[in-house]
Amino acid sequence: MSSLYGLIGEKLGHSFSSIIHSIIFKELSIDGNYHLFEVNNEHLKDAVCGLNALKAKGANVTIPYKVDIMKYLNDISIESNKIGAVNTICFKDNKTIGYNTDYYGFGIMLNKYNVNVKNKTAVILGTGGASKAVVQYLLDKEINDIVFVSRDINKVDVKFKKFKLISYDEIKNIKQKDIIINCTPCGMHPNVNISPINKEDMSKFKVAVDLIYNPTQTLFLKYADELGLVSINGLYMLIGQAVKAQELWNNIEIDSAICDKIYYKINSILQGGNNE
Repeated sequence: MSSLYGLIGEKLGHSFSSIIHSIIFKELSIDGNYHLFEVNNEHLKDAVCGLNALKAKGANVTIPYKVDIMKYLNDISIESNKIGAVNTICFKDNKTIGYNTDYYGFGIMLNKYNVNVKNKTAVILGTGGASKAVVQYLLDKEINDIVFVSRDINKVDVKFKKFKLISYDEIKNIKQKDIIINCTPCGMHPNVNISPINKEDMSKFKVAVDLIYNPTQTLFLKYADELGLVSINGLYMLIGQAVKAQELWNNIEIDSAICDKIYYKINSILQGGNNE
């Protein structure tokens, strides 16, 4: 009998999760089915209980439920507690355990492109949910300094209060830094003709990372390429977090070659303009 997996979220029409996990199932000969579960907030607890009752093996969680889902789980992993968000659930022995594989996916992506953050300096654009896993990974890997950029520095999550916070108008005053990371949706399909910062400010960095993967080259990354920076989009992180989830669900280790194979397949779909 096939094992049940899925994605819990509010609006999932453009998710690539089913495609990614189907490729993993095929490559590793896992007998599984991955479904998309669009759930209203008032039914979130019911969704967790229902999947547990159906003896699902695992589920991913996407916006806007990565924080709310935590109160309905039996246990939370160390990295999820530190981050304050869960994006993966393991169903084991009638218990639910929350993990954050965005954290690992971000690390897998940086390792893929040989980006070492130890003792480096970083600027993170955005203080929303996407930035929580990113900042925790950077701290755990001994980054030297982090500056956050927010549209409203007075309304940021308490988690970010211990860091230097600046507005977008103040980016022009930043001195040379190593890495800039876009954790905002600015530039995402279909609004592809905008960038969170201008080309001149981009020149202050050596590495530019955009968590957006559609389009594969945002205007933000186009500026980076034109300036000769190392530029990385979020597709490998998306794949890395899915692979890590499968490792947790099935207690296995997945070779990096599988990540590469998935990357080329999904990238081909994106380049072809198919974002379903």
